[in-house]
Amino acid sequence: MKFSVVITTYNRLSLLQRAIDSALNQTVPCEVIVADDCSSDGTEAYVKSLGNSVIYHRNQINKGHAATVNAGVHKASGDWIKFLDDDDYLAPNCIEEMAEAIALCPGAVICSCVAAQVDSHEVELSRTPQVGPGLAFYIPQADIHYGMLLELVPFGTPAQVACSRDAFWQTYGWDSRLDANCDDIDSWIRIAQFGHAVFVNQCLAYRTIWTGAYNQKFSLARRLNTNILMKEKIYALIDEKHQSYLPKLQNIKNYLKLHWILAALKHRKFQSCLSILDKSIFCPISWWFLLRSIFWRHSHFYNLHLRKLVLIKS
Repeated sequence: MKFSVVITTYNRLSLLQRAIDSALNQTVPCEVIVADDCSSDGTEAYVKSLGNSVIYHRNQINKGHAATVNAGVHKASGDWIKFLDDDDYLAPNCIEEMAEAIALCPGAVICSCVAAQVDSHEVELSRTPQVGPGLAFYIPQADIHYGMLLELVPFGTPAQVACSRDAFWQTYGWDSRLDANCDDIDSWIRIAQFGHAVFVNQCLAYRTIWTGAYNQKFSLARRLNTNILMKEKIYALIDEKHQSYLPKLQNIKNYLKLHWILAALKHRKFQSCLSILDKSIFCPISWWFLLRSIFWRHSHFYNLHLRKLVLIKS
């Protein structure tokens, strides 16, 4: 099994160097590709100075995040693609641990791991939660979208995720119409139609939380609307076996509105709060979903319908 690490970048050379180093210093060999969205900060000269250890692609004009991901994957020769944004980085054993778990699950097309969220000084702020048993487990394809809808199986950001290259192209790559606003989640949704999902309960990636992150440029109202669009896409793909106990889509939408209203209040973005405020705040089911999302481990009813099968024991 060969992995290609695809690192997307745009005018962030100081951060990119860390991302490249983390890919080159993996405990198992892997292909490293830098996809540059027409940077003007010396990125091209630096990457080319690394010689044959890194494959370099440069867009001739600025095309955006999603198109740059697709261009990087076009250059890849690996069976599996490990995504990485330039402001994030990998643990040295990331590829080794992912490859071991994937090898135990024939039919897997996507893999995710635990990630640490760090500040600009690499101080750990938090970690994404473990979502299942053992050091690694898998969820059968028929259960994935049901779990995604109820946020019981969050794949996470590009730093956490790898996927089969064949499955990536079966979905025609990332959608430039979204471009850094859930373009990754949209891809995970579509890739999950083609096989099982593997989860590794180890911290193998580091995501930098800072004001320069791509998603910070979008308004909360726009992020809400895209969030709703993702849920609509997931809802349409849920296997028939889950239909009898599936929550109504409108209840999911109301919960999302409530979530983003509270997020706006938390960050003192009162204009944003007013722009998305509606009657959803009076819906009891919205509050129930909100509480369930906070204390999701206690949501036994929904977890009962989600199979999580151990690949590697603790």
